[in-house]
Amino acid sequence: MEAQSLVALPVVLALELSAGDAPSRRTLSRDEAAELAALVAEDLHGLVPQVGEARLAIAGALFDAVELLRPGFPVWGTLDELARRVPRGHVENVVAFGTHEGHMPAQPLEPEATFADGPMRLLPISLLAPEALAETLSEQLEVELVGRGEAGQRTADWLMRTLGVRLEHARYLSRNDLLALTCVQYEHVNLAPLWTLLEAALLTPYREESTLSARGLALLYRDGQVQVQSPADWLRAHAGEPAQRAHDLAGVVFELRQYAALLEAHHLPMVLASGTPGAGYLLETLASVETDYQAPALYAHEAPGLGVVAVTLAQRSGGGRARVLAHGYPLHPNALGPLVSELAERHGIAPDLHALGRIELDADGQLSAPVQPLH
Repeated sequence: MEAQSLVALPVVLALELSAGDAPSRRTLSRDEAAELAALVAEDLHGLVPQVGEARLAIAGALFDAVELLRPGFPVWGTLDELARRVPRGHVENVVAFGTHEGHMPAQPLEPEATFADGPMRLLPISLLAPEALAETLSEQLEVELVGRGEAGQRTADWLMRTLGVRLEHARYLSRNDLLALTCVQYEHVNLAPLWTLLEAALLTPYREESTLSARGLALLYRDGQVQVQSPADWLRAHAGEPAQRAHDLAGVVFELRQYAALLEAHHLPMVLASGTPGAGYLLETLASVETDYQAPALYAHEAPGLGVVAVTLAQRSGGGRARVLAHGYPLHPNALGPLVSELAERHGIAPDLHALGRIELDADGQLSAPVQPLH
């Protein structure tokens, strides 16, 4: 009954590191986590005395924002679940989870090495409050943390000694504060449309949300994934001279790769609005093989600084006319091989990729293949 009557209020202790500093490790031991939890409890009680009526739980692990802001908020969810299992009154209603024999008590509480170098490290905290208190306590936290949420000097000193870092700031944020901060960061680097999708996935996953990227690529959040317009489809809707069209297409693919990398970090899959999902690439099928044409071949469209931006599978007629069967878009360098293999196996051809050294457009300005054999 107790687990059912407690409402989880997510909080985070945000550590802004001095330039060039990095923590010596990503997790704290059980004893260290318990020491930190006692200091955190003292800080929060000083800001909002009613915190003492809630169970405070902390994970002794340092995360990046992309790890915490994932659909379903799995880190906080795991922390809440573990905290609810602890008998009431244990350690004065403050519980901490750290490593035992080098491992955290559950996989979602293990920070990923991939995201360990960011300038801000985040320690997740949860306050499990009785239902009658939860709304009031939540409102107080939202007001007090944004205004006076700096961690106490004892807490900051302990963190610097234990982690071997210098801190510019150590402050408490509600999860809403962290969402707002991340929104501002994404807007600052011209990724506001991505945040629109991510916010929907985090806060209203049952609703669809559509937007356009900065370059006009159509994006839709639906059913736990982001559906994206294909670059070839985008190109068909835009005008311009051939050289400009090729340049613009390369820009769209670059933008798509940015979006894909961030969405992957937030565990939000990206797929084509109509296409085949792949591991690290997008693939759209446009036509089936025609026996009156030559055997299909694979062509690599390339752009300076981006490498291969698209792979086209095409057939040529006896007169040299190219017939496009599919386009694939590698979203990171190590996805090119699997993309080529997928297209080759699907059509029973050798995985030979003909490098074009450019983006090939047909007479109508659409992504295509050469009409003459390559030598």
